[in-house]
Amino acid sequence: MSKYKICVYAICKNEEQFVERWMDSVSEADIVIVTDTGSTDSTVDKLREKGATVYIEEIKPWRFDVARNIALNHIPEDVDICVSTDLDEVFETGWRQKLEAVWTPDCTRARYLFTWNYHEDGTPNKQFTMEKVHRRKGFRWVHPVHEVLEYRGTDKDHSVWVSGMVLNHYPDLSKPRHQYLPLLELSAQENPDDDRGVFWLGREYMYYEKYNESISTLKKYLDMPTAVWDEERCAAMRFIAKCYEKTGNLQESKMWLYKAIAECPHIREPYVNMAQLGYLEKNWPLVNLMTNEALKINNKTGSYLLEPTSWDYTLYDLAAISNYRLGLYKRSYEYGKKACEMSPSDDRLKNNLSLISFKAEENER
Repeated sequence: MSKYKICVYAICKNEEQFVERWMDSVSEADIVIVTDTGSTDSTVDKLREKGATVYIEEIKPWRFDVARNIALNHIPEDVDICVSTDLDEVFETGWRQKLEAVWTPDCTRARYLFTWNYHEDGTPNKQFTMEKVHRRKGFRWVHPVHEVLEYRGTDKDHSVWVSGMVLNHYPDLSKPRHQYLPLLELSAQENPDDDRGVFWLGREYMYYEKYNESISTLKKYLDMPTAVWDEERCAAMRFIAKCYEKTGNLQESKMWLYKAIAECPHIREPYVNMAQLGYLEKNWPLVNLMTNEALKINNKTGSYLLEPTSWDYTLYDLAAISNYRLGLYKRSYEYGKKACEMSPSDDRLKNNLSLISFKAEENER
């Protein structure tokens, strides 16, 4: 017999291709409630056929927090645990049992593992902690985009880790993200003291190739007294460096990457970015040094800021190239071999390894 009454809730629009898979993954819940925000396909009919309770709401102007709060308001008051997901996300089987095993009446929310993307063979690549499971009362969604749950209850906010509870993300990459930038600008206007919102806005400017705006916004973030998380500060410095690189100022880019390394020396990302900059400059000693330092780091932090290129073949590829250019052919071969093992279908890596092998054999004669 279940300990708690659990409701899965979501917002959606035109996601008929995900309905069956999603409903199967959330079938362990007692109730499934979906707020549709204007589908023109068969999303609503398919959800109802599979047993979901669906409400249709028009939200103008569009904001993600408003949509999710409307969805939250549709959940019955007697629900104990609310589980927020999107239709392009899939829980691994057994999630409910794992959640109920650690949830207690004094819990306010739960943390679990979220898979953002995957390697070519389908195994998880980028994973980090997610926290969208919460008590029915005392929570509201805030921020127009990149919305988060804000606890407004009177009890102490008590989060619990759910070991083995995994939510996997299989996004529709064809969906545009053009609405994100204006919503992030709105979020920064509404919440000028929220460092995370300023950081996300600066990052979005970089994505849109608005490099000067990105630099000024991220520098503003770094000056905020609440911006104290070293890994996020490091990311801001790395993004500033990327913007300077894109505008042709490699000297300023390098300076900001040194700052990023000093800010957070225990993660691979700033070393990888410096190695990539060294590659552009054909500074092979720098590439060699940075790849060596990065490869000394063997543990991922679990942060959403993890860059997959820090943990794939990239470091070994750069190490192979730099050692080759420095005349260290035997070491170059070992790194090149490792890169090929990590990405066996990459013809460039295989061709490079063949060239390195020939040079190493020639050098030994």
